[in-house]
Amino acid sequence: MSDMSFARLADLGEQLEHTTKRHEIVNLLAQFLQDLVPEEIAPAVRLTIGQVIPEWDERALNVSWAAVMAVLDQLTSAAPDLREQLSAQAVDGGEFVRLLLEQARSESPNPPPLTILEVFRTLQEISETSGAGSRTRKAALLQTLFQRATPVEAKYLAKVIFQEMRHGVNEGLMLEGIAQAAGVRSALVRRANQLWGDLGEVAFVALTQGKDGLEKGSVRLFRPLKPMLAQTAEDLDEAFEHFDGSLALEYKLDGARVQIHRRGDQVRIYSRSLTDVTDSLPDVVAEVQGSQGAAECILEGEAIAVDGHGRPLPFQHLMRRFRRKHDVMVSADETPVQLHLFDALYVDGRPLIDAPYQERWSALEKGAGSLNLVRRLVPRTLEEGNAFAEEAFLAGHEGVMIKDLGSTYTPGVRGQSWLKLKHVMSLDLVIVAADWGYGRRHGWLSNYHLAVLDEETGDYLAVGKTFKGLTDEEFQAMTARLLTLEFSRGRGTVLVLPQTVVEVLFNEVQASSQYKSGFALRFARIARLRDDKASSDADTLQTLRRLYERQFQHKGQLTQSNGS
Repeated sequence: MSDMSFARLADLGEQLEHTTKRHEIVNLLAQFLQDLVPEEIAPAVRLTIGQVIPEWDERALNVSWAAVMAVLDQLTSAAPDLREQLSAQAVDGGEFVRLLLEQARSESPNPPPLTILEVFRTLQEISETSGAGSRTRKAALLQTLFQRATPVEAKYLAKVIFQEMRHGVNEGLMLEGIAQAAGVRSALVRRANQLWGDLGEVAFVALTQGKDGLEKGSVRLFRPLKPMLAQTAEDLDEAFEHFDGSLALEYKLDGARVQIHRRGDQVRIYSRSLTDVTDSLPDVVAEVQGSQGAAECILEGEAIAVDGHGRPLPFQHLMRRFRRKHDVMVSADETPVQLHLFDALYVDGRPLIDAPYQERWSALEKGAGSLNLVRRLVPRTLEEGNAFAEEAFLAGHEGVMIKDLGSTYTPGVRGQSWLKLKHVMSLDLVIVAADWGYGRRHGWLSNYHLAVLDEETGDYLAVGKTFKGLTDEEFQAMTARLLTLEFSRGRGTVLVLPQTVVEVLFNEVQASSQYKSGFALRFARIARLRDDKASSDADTLQTLRRLYERQFQHKGQLTQSNGS
């Protein structure tokens, strides 16, 4: 067994934090990967990006900030004023852990030094620990790690646990590092990651089997693919021009995206975050089993909650179904779910992600059997398209999806081949902090700091605050939720780990010098909690910038003059 120290990975993180040039980051990653022996490759890659468990894996660490602090309390002795001072200095939870251990540790780290494999396997053991006594067992496992960690190693342990690396290495950069280390084309590595959804496996195959191993990769049943993502469109005129009239429109349903894998009567259903939600949707499973469609398939669609007349219910009703673990049949009777399919990724032995959208739709029509397909139109004119969009609105749906008829399916990519046109402007944002309320909202965290994801750095950048949109019951629930994610506080504000995604409605994007992002949302209000989305699925600074620029295709813009 190799004994590459965890300190090497922590040192890599420190170097990456102070490196801004893309090619230098890729070089650092490639050099690090080339020094690993085969059994270390997948664990080291996953730890570097803060993703111990692949997205499609049902396991989760489920370690709270309070649990980590309870372990650190046993290793340190710090007065409250020192903790407050260190918290104010720290930019995130990992940095706070480093400062705390540097200045208040009771004793030196226990030998022997941590290794990459030990850290990875211990964290995996934590993810597999459940049932009676699991909290105590997890605490003991955490303690074995932090007792042996140096302050810098502890910083990266915390960052991995809370998936908050903040060193600028996103998935794209890691893929480039893997390609450089293995001496293969970046496109080949990206393709394998789209199919497998596991950077660790991609790195292992690339570095041990090279080009031949990667080229053997294909779609796998019961291994969910990352969903293809859409950009935002302002109006249908823009879309018709963008696609030169070669497009299809689909109802954009206010539900949860699902990916269905089937082999005969064996059916598994995955959410957009690749979580297995099969057990929560027995009615949908039964519908697929009885559909007489393709014997083997991977189909994609939207699940929506409906009332007794088949009309769509608000999104939160569906989320209750997804979270339900007990009495699921009772829940199915109370809140029926309708499935509407819109894509086919694999049918009876044939992978389809490289086929054009129009061809995938034809395969879907044949492979879906009796299952519902989403309402769809290939409009001949803009007027016909606008009438279809109005029908979607009158039927109670969010808007329409606009798809290039010739586009291939690109898992996990937010490209220009799919556009979404909603009746109001909205973005999925991450809560990074919250202010204590006053008056009627006293005692609640009720003014939420909203942030977009900067794809280039991996940071979450604030674009405004809002206390609008939630009920009193939701304020209370959100307060309890955010306090479990707290890593610092001061002057009435609680800083939280960026793990809570909310859909935010707004009227306009404004330039703003108040925020590092450079933008602020006008009249922002929370529409709903998006538990079906991970923080990495949040809308990006780059998307927000495009929305801002598009506004001036339809309205005037003041220009700055000298001396103004």
